[in-house]
Amino acid sequence: MKYVIASDIHGSAKYCRMLKERFEGEHAQKLILLGDLLYHGARNPLPPEYSTLACAEILNSMKQDILCVKGNCDSEVDTLVLEFPLFAGYCLLPVGERTLILTHGHETPAVLRKGDVLVCGHFHVPAFEEREGYTYVNCGSVSIPKANSRHSYLVLEDSTLFYKDLLTGEVYLRKELL
Repeated sequence: MKYVIASDIHGSAKYCRMLKERFEGEHAQKLILLGDLLYHGARNPLPPEYSTLACAEILNSMKQDILCVKGNCDSEVDTLVLEFPLFAGYCLLPVGERTLILTHGHETPAVLRKGDVLVCGHFHVPAFEEREGYTYVNCGSVSIPKANSRHSYLVLEDSTLFYKDLLTGEVYLRKELL
């Protein structure tokens, strides 16, 4: 299986369109969105081409391909314009002998166990770290990268994570999960 994993679009129609193009070019089975889809949040600047309705339109055109979890900037009113479920706090994805816990990252799900892989966004900085009994993965941000990081997304193919630059499609980091 092949998945594209991305987070923190924050209402940028520009970067949402780019993500859609990258997803289509990857020929992945699903686009897994880790929250903060439409709104920029009080701590973030307005991203380029900020348009929540344009983002909703782009995402709705892909609704059959999207799995999504809720971010801290997502709200109940988003369900009025989005045509796919948004309010799960996390989802589980088995990959080989490991379980990926996909969440936004502002809360750690209670289901996290030794050996699991926690995959999130929220902090807008790509990361791959071994922590106390689990692996921490952050896909970075599609529209508002922080700490001089790239506009980024992940591709999960079999048990390999590819960190990719949204602007170029270049792989800049590769990590094995097994």
